[in-house]
Amino acid sequence: MNTTITFRKASENDMDYLLDLRMKTMNPHYTDSNLPTDRETTLQRILYQFDKAHIILLDHEPVGLLKINKDGDKTEVLQLQIDPSQQGKGLGKMILNDILKEASTERKTVSLSVLKTNKAQNLYISLGFKMVDEDEHSYFMEFSV
Repeated sequence: MNTTITFRKASENDMDYLLDLRMKTMNPHYTDSNLPTDRETTLQRILYQFDKAHIILLDHEPVGLLKINKDGDKTEVLQLQIDPSQQGKGLGKMILNDILKEASTERKTVSLSVLKTNKAQNLYISLGFKMVDEDEHSYFMEFSV
């Protein structure tokens, strides 16, 4: 795949895009999990740790969101969403591989959570993430060096 993925910090100007992206990528999973999908709840999820949000650009066009926290000895993937029209092309895998490579160099653990109804968990398992805990709706996974 000859593609250029870049990132830019998300801003308030991205709210409409992020709301649309989140509704397309996450609301089906929230519905399947019997979790709220109203606009206000969706907006709160977008605003959660918004200072760590980056728009994923493919050839300079927005295709998703990466929200990542790299504090201390752990890297936490808070949110990773790829627009459904761009899914299945390996973009998420490419982004996660880069995160895992950097974390391995720095001897950091990478953590994330995934809804039990979200098939993205198969990607995480294929990359070496292990389930370390779970609650009613989510699996908590880690990748350790």
